[in-house]
Amino acid sequence: MIAIARTAALLGIEAVPVSLEVDLARSGMPAFTLVGLAEGAVREAKERVLSALKNAGHRLPPARITVNLAPADLRKEGSAYDLPLALGLLAAAEELDAERLEGWMLAGELSLDGRIGPVPGVLPLAMAAREQGCKGVIVPAENAAEAAVAQGVDVFGAATLAEAVGIVSGALSPRAVQVDVEALWAEQEAAAGDYSEVKGQDHAKRAIEIAAAGGHNLLFVGPPGSGKTMLAQRIPTVLPPLSFDEALEVTKIYSVAGMLPRETALIVRRPFRPPHHTISDAGLIGGGANPRPGEVSLAHRGVLFLDELPEFKKHVLEVLRQPLEDGRVTISRAALSLTYPSDFMLVAAMNPCPCGYLTDDRHECTCQPLAIARYRSRISGPLMDRIDLQVEVPAVPYDDLKAPRGSRDSAAMRQGILKVRAIQAERYKGLRIRLNSELTGAALECWCQVGEAEQRFLGQAVHRLGLSARAYTRVLRIARTIADLEDAEAIGIGHLAEAINFRTMDRVNPPGA
Repeated sequence: MIAIARTAALLGIEAVPVSLEVDLARSGMPAFTLVGLAEGAVREAKERVLSALKNAGHRLPPARITVNLAPADLRKEGSAYDLPLALGLLAAAEELDAERLEGWMLAGELSLDGRIGPVPGVLPLAMAAREQGCKGVIVPAENAAEAAVAQGVDVFGAATLAEAVGIVSGALSPRAVQVDVEALWAEQEAAAGDYSEVKGQDHAKRAIEIAAAGGHNLLFVGPPGSGKTMLAQRIPTVLPPLSFDEALEVTKIYSVAGMLPRETALIVRRPFRPPHHTISDAGLIGGGANPRPGEVSLAHRGVLFLDELPEFKKHVLEVLRQPLEDGRVTISRAALSLTYPSDFMLVAAMNPCPCGYLTDDRHECTCQPLAIARYRSRISGPLMDRIDLQVEVPAVPYDDLKAPRGSRDSAAMRQGILKVRAIQAERYKGLRIRLNSELTGAALECWCQVGEAEQRFLGQAVHRLGLSARAYTRVLRIARTIADLEDAEAIGIGHLAEAINFRTMDRVNPPGA
């Protein structure tokens, strides 16, 4: 008899429906054959599933079993196929009504005693089940809340194989898992840290306000102990809250990567990812033998913070170019090509020289000019051009340190940022542009027009500082955001001057100096 159980395979962050066609023939020599591009963990499912069935009290007759995972040209990996395989075998052996199995989407890893363990990628699976019009989804109990976030399809959590069989057969009638999505935003923990805790650094806070308002990338340059990391860690506190669709997108990435905390049904706060400088290129952008999302995708809709930027391997930094420009990462292999979203705000920090004290009046720099040049050359020009704001963060004076609070807090900064985000949403309505940082080509010419006086000022700055074409574009985008913060329709010389002032690295060695 042939029975069909349904599940889904992960392709990037999307789930593709997969059918397990189980044929159990009682004639011929007993055998178990699994076909359909099954990878290691799926091939091993036979031993886990047969032991789980036996220990759960089910006895399969001696038979020739063939299992086809369709579509056969799609690679299947992971242990989520255990549960649908077990129920498919029971239906093929007529221990479970095959008709009752129709319409269910299943996923779960079986232990040898029949317990069902959690698996990654349950949220995309539930969303695929909703789109396919399935009557229900059965997933591990630990993943049930995550799957229920998809809404529009009944989700049931099962802790054991016996429970899953009972739900499908109708012997058990549990209530579908419900998640109050609105309450997730209301009950989220208060954001960690506030800019009122950062003493001084008003210039850096202004840069953060501009960067967050327009979605610009940001680099802090300053001596050790000047507060670069503190400034970066608090950026999510001033960013606009995630929309429900954005939260779903972020949660899908963490679900596929197997990094969604068990107690978290939906990620409702913008991610902040600070990878160590020893990370590999595959760890940063994703990939590997079994491709997984990298740090740039885990930072999607949030902040990617690269501390000690020159300490990262140069070839690792160079792979950032595509995600910074396109907002996505494409990983190509011989058998498949995967795309992961990676629309993030890049924030980096570095010392001005190897010893760190080149710009610190209180410490003497011991670095030779050649060493400083070699240190800075670890960051290529094309990558530096893609960082819009390059901000000097000096050591904090004692008078600022003894002050009880910083001059600006996160709430005040967020208010201006939300206002500018609303301006951009209205301005770019109907266009494939969300933020000023995305302006290019005709859109840049349309929304960043400047007068003759401003053109002359900008031309002089480009000549004296040796700005590249990409840096010139960055200056115009930043000036557009600064003008929006001041409710100005037109970009003025003051806006351009402030934007150029935030190109610190361009002013280190200007032509003719």
